[in-house]
Amino acid sequence: MEFFKIKKDIPFMKNALVFNAISFVTFALAVFFLFSKGLHLSVEFTGGTLMEVSYTQSADINKVRGTVATLGFSEVQVQNFGSARDVMIRLPAQKGVSSAQQSDKVMAALKADAPDVALRRTEYVGPQVGDELAVDGLKALAFVVVGIMIYLAIRFEWKFAVSAIIANLHDVIIILGFFAFFQWEFSLAVLAAVLAVLGYSVNESVVIFDRIRENFRRYRKMTTVQVIDNAITSTISRTIITHGCTQIMVLSMLLFGGETLHYFAMALTIGICFGIYSSVFVAAAIAMWLGVTREDLIKPVKKDEGDPGDENRGAVV
Repeated sequence: MEFFKIKKDIPFMKNALVFNAISFVTFALAVFFLFSKGLHLSVEFTGGTLMEVSYTQSADINKVRGTVATLGFSEVQVQNFGSARDVMIRLPAQKGVSSAQQSDKVMAALKADAPDVALRRTEYVGPQVGDELAVDGLKALAFVVVGIMIYLAIRFEWKFAVSAIIANLHDVIIILGFFAFFQWEFSLAVLAAVLAVLGYSVNESVVIFDRIRENFRRYRKMTTVQVIDNAITSTISRTIITHGCTQIMVLSMLLFGGETLHYFAMALTIGICFGIYSSVFVAAAIAMWLGVTREDLIKPVKKDEGDPGDENRGAVV
């Protein structure tokens, strides 16, 4: 399935140096913001109070969120769980204020609006738990990175593994840089989105790498640059279809998913956009500069078998 067919290969690698310079500047800015501003961590990482309340009728989440916000709490998470009558409230830790005092203050404000509200449970998530979650999240990220490198090294070649992992880490750091610059809340949901982007981005790289390997077998007289350009050009239609459909779904979460899914969808949106960019102008270019050749992917042919495919170098999906 394809929207269009490009008959002439687009010379992507001709401007690879320029695009990679842009990538380096963007990456450097993201690292700078991460160190200078840091991430605005959510309650799961910093510690705070978790409350579960129930109503006799369906709860108005926006009204509950507004009531809690008037108490001076910043970055409060309010969401339904279980049913429309049950509400979960996460409050950030405050200096000099205990968890019991926070819950009493919130319940007094909620009862003023709806006397039927009842507190089901409250608990304090301490900084120790938050530290453990942060460490576990970093471990999960490290395991994903190592797993991807092993997979690509086995399926293709170490040069592809190195280039793909650099491109994927490029995407992750840029996502984190956006969250650091705008001080968006970084929660476990956002961490899940970052891990999803890792897998999503490497899939695009694998598609291009597969086509590069096929082209090395099919077009024996092409140079490495020509092979890469043809591989990228021939997958453009597929990229538009897959990424476009995915982004439509993510955009619906971003626009209609409410505050709970907002930053999750935002992280995915940034990851999808930069994932396409990095697969073409980062992963493929680095593989080219590392000196990937036909001999790296297929065994040398002793006898010249001709090249029946050289007459038509147009990109075909």
